[in-house]
Amino acid sequence: MMEEITSLAEKHELWRGRETINLIPSENVMSPAVRALLSTDLGHRYTSPDRFYMGTRFIDEIEQYGVELAKDVFDSETADLRPLSGHVADLTFLACFTNPNDKVICVSRVDGGYPGILKQGIPNFLRLRNLDFPFSKAEMNLKADEAEDLIRREKPRVVIFGASLFLFPHPVRQLAEAARDASAHVGYDGSHVLGLIAGKEFQDPLREGASALFGSTHKSFFGPQGGIILADKEHGEVIRQRIRHAFVDNAHWNRIAALSLALAEMKEFGRAYARQVTQNARVLAKALAEAGFPVACPSLGYTRSHQVFLDFGGYKKGGIVARRLERANIIVDSGVRLGVCEATRRGMRREEMLNIADFIERVHFKEEKPSEVGRDVVKFMEDFQEIHYCFR
Repeated sequence: MMEEITSLAEKHELWRGRETINLIPSENVMSPAVRALLSTDLGHRYTSPDRFYMGTRFIDEIEQYGVELAKDVFDSETADLRPLSGHVADLTFLACFTNPNDKVICVSRVDGGYPGILKQGIPNFLRLRNLDFPFSKAEMNLKADEAEDLIRREKPRVVIFGASLFLFPHPVRQLAEAARDASAHVGYDGSHVLGLIAGKEFQDPLREGASALFGSTHKSFFGPQGGIILADKEHGEVIRQRIRHAFVDNAHWNRIAALSLALAEMKEFGRAYARQVTQNARVLAKALAEAGFPVACPSLGYTRSHQVFLDFGGYKKGGIVARRLERANIIVDSGVRLGVCEATRRGMRREEMLNIADFIERVHFKEEKPSEVGRDVVKFMEDFQEIHYCFR
C-alpha cells in the first residue's frame, strides 16, 4: 500500500515536475527553499493569538515577520496570511462586510469571473444578490461607464474587481469612486495577478481605490497554495477580529512560513520576475496569433497579464485541444487560458516562448503525433529544471 502511494507520487513528480511544459495560469512552482519549509516540524503545530498553546514563540515570530513583509511588498496597512485559500479569503471578505439580501457586483462567469463568488458559490450561502458587471468581450474588460451607472443605480453593498480570465487591468479608480459614493465596500480578487501586482507590473488596486486586495498565493505569485488578505486599517481590523474562529482556526503554520519566505523572494526579485512574465506572455501570444490561433484581443496587444486566451468558443472545443496537448506533455486548461508564470520561473524567455508556440502549432495545425512532439518537449525541458528569481 505504501509503495503504491509513493510510486504514484514519484511518477507525478517526474512527469509534471520535469517532463512537461506547464501553462496552466492557476499554477506556479515554488523555490526549493520555500518548498522545504512545508515539510518542517511547523506542519505538526498549533498556535493561537490568545496564547492557549505553549511552545509557539518561533511560530509567532515567523507569522509576524511574514505579515510585515506582506505589508511592505504590497504597501498595505494590514496583512493577514491565515486564509487557507483564495476562496477562503473571498469568503472572509464577503462575510465580514455584507448582510443577507445585500447586492454584490462582480464579473460574471460567462465573462471569465470566478465561480466561487457568483450565484451558486459563496453568495448563495450568505444569501446575497449577485449583479454582473457590464463587460466587453472584444476588449476583455469592464465597460467602465455602464458599470459606473450600474453602481450608482443599484447601490451594492460590495463591489469586487478581478476575474479568473484576466488579461487587462480593471478600471478600479473610476469605479471605486462611484462605489464609495454608494457606500459600497470595494474588494479586488487578485488571485491570478497577485504576483504581477507585487512586482509593480499590472495595477495597484489599493492605491486606485480598493479597500482590500485578496486572493491565492500560488498563481502569478509563487508561494505555496493558500490565501492572503491585504487591506486598509479599517477593513483589516474587522477581518483580524472575525477571521478566527469563523473562517480559519489552524492556519497551517508550515504554509505561513513558506509564504513568508516567498514574500521575501518577491520583495527581492519580484519586479524582474513580473516584468519577464508579462513580456513572455505577449511574445507567446503574438507567435500563436501569427501561427493562426484565435488569440483574443490582438488590437490591444493580446494581454498585459500572465495569461494568453485562445478563444475556441467554449470548453467543448477547448477541452479537445487541451487533451491533445496533454498527450504531447503540454499542460493547459480547457479554457484555453495559457499562463507563463511557471515557465518564466524556470528561466524561459523570448526564445523559449517561440519554441513553445512551435510545439503547440505542431500538435494543433501540423497534426504531428502528440507522442512525437512530447518526446521533443521532454528533451526541451531538460534545460529548465532550475528555479529562478529566488535566493540560492
